[in-house]
Amino acid sequence: MTQQDTRKERTRARMISSAGHRLKIDGIDGSGVSTLMSDAGLTNGAFYAHFGSKVDLVAAAVTDQLRIQRDAIASLSDDRAALEVFIADYLSAGHRDHPEDGCPSAALLTDITRSKDVVRESYTVEIEKMIELLAERIHCADPARARVNAIGLITTLIASMQLSRAITDPVASDEVLAAGRTNCRRFLD
Repeated sequence: MTQQDTRKERTRARMISSAGHRLKIDGIDGSGVSTLMSDAGLTNGAFYAHFGSKVDLVAAAVTDQLRIQRDAIASLSDDRAALEVFIADYLSAGHRDHPEDGCPSAALLTDITRSKDVVRESYTVEIEKMIELLAERIHCADPARARVNAIGLITTLIASMQLSRAITDPVASDEVLAAGRTNCRRFLD
């Protein structure tokens, strides 16, 4: 690989990473190409050397953000206590208050459902990998039940976070997070 190819790969990775953060703040429709490029420290002209369209960048960013989240889960010790810590961190006030640093599903799910097929397909591939990983970590003798529990866990995490962010009353928002943590732990049994 040439030095130019390496530089191009690093630039592309920086674009994808910064887009992932911006998209989680402003949403897909709220983030224009010029803002995404500015966040990466680049001009609009650099964009088309790496992506054919904004949709291609969004698909790459969604894939990257879910991969990062999955890698973080995979790096945890393979026991219930580690999953409980993950649940507590996920359903925390810090995650609620800083979507740019957190789960792409909780920040972008409604945008993704209205996106082009390439974005939805990227999301589908990565969320299936996440479900498989969680099902393995639940350690249930019945693989079908483990998958159902993994889907229930990820659904409860995402929905609880989205609801807690939508509520303006801080006490009620915290209550949603606490209830979500309780409900998520049930999927580990």
